[in-house]
Amino acid sequence: MLEFVKETLLLLPFLFATYLVLETVEAKAGGALEAFLERARSVGPLAGALAGAIPQCGVSAAAASFYAGGVITAGTLVAVMLSTSDELIPVLLSSQATAGLMAKILMLKVFAAVAIGFTVNAVFGFLRHIRRRVDVHELCEHSHCACMKRRGIVVPALIHTIEVFLFIAVISGAIELAMHFGGEDALARLQLTRPYVGEALAGLLGLVPNCAVSVAAAKLYLSGAMSAGALMASSFTGSGLGLLVLFRTNRNLGENLGILASVYVIGTILGHLTGYLL
Repeated sequence: MLEFVKETLLLLPFLFATYLVLETVEAKAGGALEAFLERARSVGPLAGALAGAIPQCGVSAAAASFYAGGVITAGTLVAVMLSTSDELIPVLLSSQATAGLMAKILMLKVFAAVAIGFTVNAVFGFLRHIRRRVDVHELCEHSHCACMKRRGIVVPALIHTIEVFLFIAVISGAIELAMHFGGEDALARLQLTRPYVGEALAGLLGLVPNCAVSVAAAKLYLSGAMSAGALMASSFTGSGLGLLVLFRTNRNLGENLGILASVYVIGTILGHLTGYLL
């Protein structure tokens, strides 16, 4: 539990930096900064996949907020979520897993995330009527902080940070308690070594917004209670706190459910395919 508190507190600087950037984007809306962001979207999935590979829950949370503000595309967000590994790599490292195994996992996740991210952007580019533009104002209205604009960008950024942080702490804390009291034992009883069934179940587990799931998955895989395909499926769908923050900050429920379904279906399929390569 102490480790959970520490990891949750480490989110604060990520969240504050994220909302500080978003407030800056809104303050300079229509200027050179927005034009730069529009141009940068063309390489967003590549940058997102590389950033998501960093073993830190805050990256996916930041990406979800950037998407809600229209700063990044759906393809970039999906790329971040697919490449996110949470605590998987650190746990494997501490368990003395081979460097080759960890390198394979990271490379498979990054390459797949880049390919899927650009594909999603291509689809959204074709369907131009659902393309999202930079619009931080809607995100601010959702948090009712528009009245604070006269105080600059720092105070509104703090409001967003505290609001989202408290939401994460409550939800993720409840999940942490559930995992602490018998969660890992319950996961061990699932049929995570069976082809197809194992990947489908592991993909669902990966959607749980808590780093404890990736820790449990690494331990189960090393003990032989989870197949390589199931491990990869849980890792592909394990977007950390990204989905939790997405549903909190983005008001379009249809978009959120679409991204959730896409991450699960694509992550599960990728898990089954890449499991043969480990």
